Amino acid sequence: MDFSFLLFQMLSTGTEGGLFDFNATLPLMALQFVALTVALNFIFYKPVINVLDERDEYIRNSLTTASASLVKADELTKQYEHQLAESRKKAQDIIKIAQEQSQEIVSVKIKEAQLDAEKLVSEAYDQLSIQKESALRTLETQVDALSDMIKLKLLND
Repeated sequence: MDFSFLLFQMLSTGTEGGLFDFNATLPLMALQFVALTVALNFIFYKPVINVLDERDEYIRNSLTTASASLVKADELTKQYEHQLAESRKKAQDIIKIAQEQSQEIVSVKIKEAQLDAEKLVSEAYDQLSIQKESALRTLETQVDALSDMIKLKLLND
């Protein structure tokens, strides 16, 4: 049973009152309301408020951590993009240098090949000249021999 109900019955036995009788029940009800409020505050509201405060703190910490991680990720992304751009530039420079070197090598090889070809043509021309001169000498000796033979035949006839 409720203590306030028993107290109410003991105090109200002598007089029949209406809805707003101001006797000992009013302060008792006020005291009971304050006691219930204090009890609820300690038993229910403070733990719930603590849980809500902890949750808010956890959410704030999570958001702060997420923001810091996002800023760090953005910085890393910018850093990697910068490194990638530098690497691409270096690769293009290396390709350009390699192309220039290969062009130089090709031009040197072409010049060497042209010199070798000119040397071969010159040697072939020299050999042909030598062969021509030897053929002319041979022909000259043969012509001399034939002319001598013709002279002899004409003189003998």
